[in-house]
Amino acid sequence: MIVPGSRSQLLAAALADETGRPLATATYDRFPDGEALAAVPEFDDDEAVVVAATDSDEAWVELLQLQDAVREAGAEHVTTVIPYMGYARQDESFGAGQPVSARAMARAVSTGTDRVVLVTPHEPTIADFYTVPVDVIEAASVLAEPLPALDDPLFLAPDEGAIDIAETVETAYGEGETDYFEKRRDRETGDVEVTPSDAPVDGRDVVIVDDIVATGSTMSEAVDVLVDRGATRVLAACVHPMLAGNAVTKLRAAGVDTLIGTDTIERSCSVVSVAPVVAGVLD
Repeated sequence: MIVPGSRSQLLAAALADETGRPLATATYDRFPDGEALAAVPEFDDDEAVVVAATDSDEAWVELLQLQDAVREAGAEHVTTVIPYMGYARQDESFGAGQPVSARAMARAVSTGTDRVVLVTPHEPTIADFYTVPVDVIEAASVLAEPLPALDDPLFLAPDEGAIDIAETVETAYGEGETDYFEKRRDRETGDVEVTPSDAPVDGRDVVIVDDIVATGSTMSEAVDVLVDRGATRVLAACVHPMLAGNAVTKLRAAGVDTLIGTDTIERSCSVVSVAPVVAGVLD
């Protein structure tokens, strides 16, 4: 059975459709003292696929409870799909006495599952922190599906190290060029200047592609540059649309024409699902 976390109900339903597995109805309650209680009262299977994005501390607790709940209900094999793994960027210690939070979370999850599936983690090496088998799947290709018809498209990555993300979307779309942003920091002021490295943008449709958009600040700066340079349209596409605070407003104000995200984090811009990609490793 597919067991959804409260933040991944649409993805879990899509995954149930893709795989033909039944969808369990989980419940999410609270005790009077505020403690959470995630349960699966109607679970009846020997295999469970728990699907839960961990975009908050509350979501982590819920995931651990769902893993334990399906075991209590008789599941002999548990697969945990983490569409978005919070704390993944804390993959090393930031200083003396600081935790490696990604490792701590991975170890906790490993105690209640037989297998983990991670979708486009910010740092793929975090898979090594788990003590159970891990499948790391890359879902950027699905971002090409909802793109409109583009005029002489240019796909831009946030930096040179992420050029493979732009190349993946460009290949899936079927035409265009790829490039990346260069970031230069002023040593005196600390300000960061963001500019496309080489490709001209005047009169072209530009798609900025990233694995995650959190606050939208850096991407907004990039959009400003592209608009000033004469880009016809600027579209933003990301696998994980965190979009914290006023990120959407910042992006729209900067000139983003269209915002596209997947359902790894369910937002209003989650117009394409990673369910087909995840289903491929479950079958």
